Amino acid sequence: MVRRSNIAISLGDPCGIGPELLLGSLPAICASSDVTVVGARAGADLLEGLAGAGVAWRWVEPSGRRPPAFSGRAYGLQVHAIGGPPDQVLGEALWLDPTPEIGVDQLKLGKGTAASGRATVEAIRVAAQLTLSGATDALVTLPMAKSAAHLAGYPIPGHTEFLRDLSGVPITRMAFVSPRLNVVLHTVHQSLRSVVEGLDAEAVAETLTFSARQFIRLTGKADLRVALCAMNPHAGEQGAFGGEERLLEAALSQATAAFSLSVGPTPAFSGPWPSDSVFQRAARREFDLVVALYHDQGLIPVKLLEPARAVNLTLGLPFIRTSPDHGTAFDKAGKWIADPENFLEATALAVRLCRGARQTGPPSGGEA
Repeated sequence: MVRRSNIAISLGDPCGIGPELLLGSLPAICASSDVTVVGARAGADLLEGLAGAGVAWRWVEPSGRRPPAFSGRAYGLQVHAIGGPPDQVLGEALWLDPTPEIGVDQLKLGKGTAASGRATVEAIRVAAQLTLSGATDALVTLPMAKSAAHLAGYPIPGHTEFLRDLSGVPITRMAFVSPRLNVVLHTVHQSLRSVVEGLDAEAVAETLTFSARQFIRLTGKADLRVALCAMNPHAGEQGAFGGEERLLEAALSQATAAFSLSVGPTPAFSGPWPSDSVFQRAARREFDLVVALYHDQGLIPVKLLEPARAVNLTLGLPFIRTSPDHGTAFDKAGKWIADPENFLEATALAVRLCRGARQTGPPSGGEA
């Protein structure tokens, strides 16, 4: 009998769409895995009595043991059909609230605040620690509002960097996985000016080799085809529009050389390719993976071609972490109109990777 995975889900900002996505999706997620939710219970309580809900829920005594090092409040959550018998449970989860002192009186639906920021970050911290300890098999993170986290005194640029530091690994990269397009970002949350000024051949080569090895391990595909985006229009037009492509060519040579010295699968690196055409070529299956140099270079085509199915996957952590590729959508919070498809894709990918990890071993954080 195959063991069911236990997926930790951090709630994200309790004033955003995370709580309603979680409540509405729980029956589908529970069909394939057990669930441990980490976040402010007040995020669900804010939704009580609002019109449009597709499910009803209730709080019960938690079943099973709560983590021994957890100092917050633990609840059992049961979801059932509106108007249906409450004993007909469609989905259930262990709910851990690391900040039980934050109640609905300190939160405002649709608005990130210092209180919601603290609840968000502490939930991520506890959920990551659970997964690091092996108490849960993977982590799925619902959206955080970075501005709210900053108001709460957490100067973190995002989930990826925060989880890297919590895990103590030397390198992570943000990837986006979808049926038609797989993209890794060389840089993430920084200005375009700083990307250009800080461009370095060795650093780009590190991203290329690290990403290729991670994808080979995750997919088992030995003949991986990796495309590198150019920095300038027309890939610099032989220096007419900038000289950064010569640096990128050196990075490609270094990445190829790194694999030539090792035993095992050798990917095919190519580029630098103009970014106005490389993503379309990748969507036509000419490439398995595209490495983009900066945030919007990679995310615009991902969100255009795969708006609902592209899942954020963090490479390099010692555990599996996925996330939907959207934000808190404060303007939709409490209206029950947010589309759960991307969140369900993120949980489904986490479950699939858990199954693969049981066969190949856990992720090797910091592998380069």
